[in-house]
Amino acid sequence: MLKGKKIILGISGSISAYKSAEILSLLKKKGADVIVVMTESATKFVQPLTFATLSGKPVMKEMFSLNNASEVRHISLAKWADLILIAPATANIIGKIAHGVADDLLTAIILASGVKTMIAPAMNKNMISNPIYLENCEKLKISGFEFIESEYGTLACGDVGRGRLANIEKIIDSVESFLSTDNDYKNKTILITASCTRESIDNVRFISNYSTGKMGFALAKNAVDRGAKVILISGPNHLHPIEVDEMILVETAEEMKKEVFKYFPKADIIISAAAIVDFRPKNIIFGKIKKSGNQTSQKLNLELEKTSDILAELGRKKSGKILVGFAAEAENLTENAYKKLTEKQLDLIIANNIMEKNIGFASDKNSAKILSQKGVIKELPIMQKSEMAVKILDEILKIM
Repeated sequence: MLKGKKIILGISGSISAYKSAEILSLLKKKGADVIVVMTESATKFVQPLTFATLSGKPVMKEMFSLNNASEVRHISLAKWADLILIAPATANIIGKIAHGVADDLLTAIILASGVKTMIAPAMNKNMISNPIYLENCEKLKISGFEFIESEYGTLACGDVGRGRLANIEKIIDSVESFLSTDNDYKNKTILITASCTRESIDNVRFISNYSTGKMGFALAKNAVDRGAKVILISGPNHLHPIEVDEMILVETAEEMKKEVFKYFPKADIIISAAAIVDFRPKNIIFGKIKKSGNQTSQKLNLELEKTSDILAELGRKKSGKILVGFAAEAENLTENAYKKLTEKQLDLIIANNIMEKNIGFASDKNSAKILSQKGVIKELPIMQKSEMAVKILDEILKIM
């Protein structure tokens, strides 16, 4: 599974650095091409000669090569790798990466690289529960870094608690799992809708909802990482742009519908993650509605009409395409989601409970149930939306 895969094994200054020798050995046995990059503090725990012998390559420590003055080492290594694995990762190196510090070869490679970085932390139980450390981890998870979480047990200092480097088999399995999905969506075109839509009341006011587009953008990013051609159609958002094949910005439900059906013929898979407004004012007021008279008793009556049900129309026309929708429900989550799934002829639906606090709209986290025509096929606990995107695409892959 790892044959021909190019992996940078980053080793930072933890007592667990001795376990990196076994990680390196297993990666090599599975066919990976591995270059070891050590921080200066890591060399205090294990001699670089150990890793040079196991890998059959020089261990990298210095930013610049003395043998080749023209080589910009952190750039050349960043371009070379398919994956960066930091095992063990200390609180120090995690903090530096989270804040964009690149003061040694390993951190410079990570900052210059566009490939996945997997982090296996190892540290004292008090360090791993420190709010500053946890904030740094959250920041990296949002940016797409994957953590292979530490385990509970007796630590090097004699304390008992969480902080032990993850089981080596678990680390290897995580690497294999990621690299086995590499390009598993190659030659597939995915159309993804994201964010909210807005329907004008007058020239300064509109009807909308709390959707920010974070879930749709996370799906788009993961689909790109997995080799798909991605068409992203988004309502208003304030998110950092991501590189996709087509990026279309819209405002209203009708604009969303127009663009969706324009690109629909090109798509193999359609994921409707946008929260499209269900009703719009029947008549838009030109200018601005002014307050007048007794403002405490003044009322404004708006006559609303339904917007187009884009997902239902797609269901009637999908003709072999895979169609995935979302259901944001306040009650009877499974029942309401399954009803939507069947009525709109979807292949999968992602059901979210909007009554759960601190997740969902505008949050970086969510929980969900994934349903197919067979019912609930997977329950996802609270996790980063970037992680949820991986799980959703994994389920789509099963029915492709």
